Amino acid sequence: MISVERPDSLSLRISRVLQEETSHQLDLFLFVPGELGLGPRVLAEEAFYHAAIHVKRTYYSDRYRLPMVLSRLAERGRLDPDQYRLGMSLYAYQYVEALERSNHSLLEAARRVRRDEKAAVGKDKPAAGKDKAAANNGRATPDQEEKAAGSQAKGRNEEKEETSLQARLQEHAELAAGILKRLRRQQPAEESLNRYYVTIDNYLSWFTEQRLLALVAVLPRGARFREIRERLLAICAEEGAYREDKEYNSERVTLDPTRMSNKMRLLRRLIEFPVTLKQKTQELGGGEQKAVKALATAVVMVFVSLGLLRVRDALSDITALFVLAMAGIYALREVFKDDLRNTLWRLLRRGRPKWRRQYLDPTRNVPVGHQLEWFDYARFLKLDEEIQRVRKRSVAQREEVVLHYRSRSRMSPTRFLSGYEHTRETLTLDLSLLARLMDKGSHRVYRLEKGQVVREEVEKRHLINLVIREVQGDQPPTLQRWKVVMSRSRIVDLERVHAEGPGHEEAAPDGV
Repeated sequence: MISVERPDSLSLRISRVLQEETSHQLDLFLFVPGELGLGPRVLAEEAFYHAAIHVKRTYYSDRYRLPMVLSRLAERGRLDPDQYRLGMSLYAYQYVEALERSNHSLLEAARRVRRDEKAAVGKDKPAAGKDKAAANNGRATPDQEEKAAGSQAKGRNEEKEETSLQARLQEHAELAAGILKRLRRQQPAEESLNRYYVTIDNYLSWFTEQRLLALVAVLPRGARFREIRERLLAICAEEGAYREDKEYNSERVTLDPTRMSNKMRLLRRLIEFPVTLKQKTQELGGGEQKAVKALATAVVMVFVSLGLLRVRDALSDITALFVLAMAGIYALREVFKDDLRNTLWRLLRRGRPKWRRQYLDPTRNVPVGHQLEWFDYARFLKLDEEIQRVRKRSVAQREEVVLHYRSRSRMSPTRFLSGYEHTRETLTLDLSLLARLMDKGSHRVYRLEKGQVVREEVEKRHLINLVIREVQGDQPPTLQRWKVVMSRSRIVDLERVHAEGPGHEEAAPDGV
């Protein structure tokens, strides 16, 4: 299952869990509007790859109680401290990832409900005047009856969405509080284990408090969300008092938000280190590039030498004409040498991987898999038929520039940590390089409202399509298409418009 999220204003985070199969392939196709002027001369493939694509893999387990079992074994002296650290790190990391994803969806739902409430309040004011006039006349017009029915239906939908949000928030709060309680039931007595337990407990308490406070900040005002707001604030107060009672942080750190944030960022890195696979990236084709350069130079020098011999035979004496002829031959050599070298290099490397990434276990430092990666500009007509079908490009998008990233990995589950057979891959796609190509300014839009001309400032936005294809083992490919609406300053909207393959029902036909 592939998920795409916005971790910040100009980045996309693509996550997937790799199953037991040893071979996996991932293709990302980024369809960029042609009006941005993107091309190999503006942004080279190597520059985009190194600046915009960041890959991280961690161990993953669907047996969520495994770390608790490891904790009890470690407490009884039946488990090595390193194994306890790995189990607790994985437990904490997966909790943090799950809480972030759940919190993100709840934030979007809360903002949507809040916007609907504001829109409803704005529309009720003029509607109240019309209803009063209709009451004075003693009857309602058909248009007013139709609008009233429509507003009632919309009100019921909004009420249903609010009820759903309240239930999700309640479940979210109870799960977070319950997971922290289960973690604290197995506090080890040994000093070396307890030190690492304190690190995890401190960070998870602070992180949970921060995520719940972020939810409270965007919840709609009013009595309907008062109960769940008080519940969230109570959990936050309990966590703050818990850390103060345990003396996890000094007073100077607690009172300074910058110090607290920096400390927690360090603690998160300590938690992620044991479960994050080390990486060694190697650029392929270094020896071949030298060989191509030598071959191109040799071929050109053959023709240069033949040309010099012919010139010497034609002009036996060293004259000004002879010097000019030699200068012309050497000038042609410099021109054709670079062209020949570049042509031979493109032909040799066409379709071949450009980088090789090796994954190592962070504790034992042994290889557990490798990955080959491609990245280049592609033409729409040369893409696979299924990619063209999913994109559904129309006449208006014929000038799109296609960026294609491919990774093909092969892992060795037998070399994984004991108890773990899966890995979780997180690919961060930084779109700030594309945002720099967009216009800074905004333009004005005029509209007529109640007989008055209203002028509004509108920022220019661009639609980028992201098509993802994943193949795991011998299973059918999974295909998704996402619409990314972005301006120069941020990603405005992210929406999945097509999904097919294992775990998905084929989406209905959609537009651009």
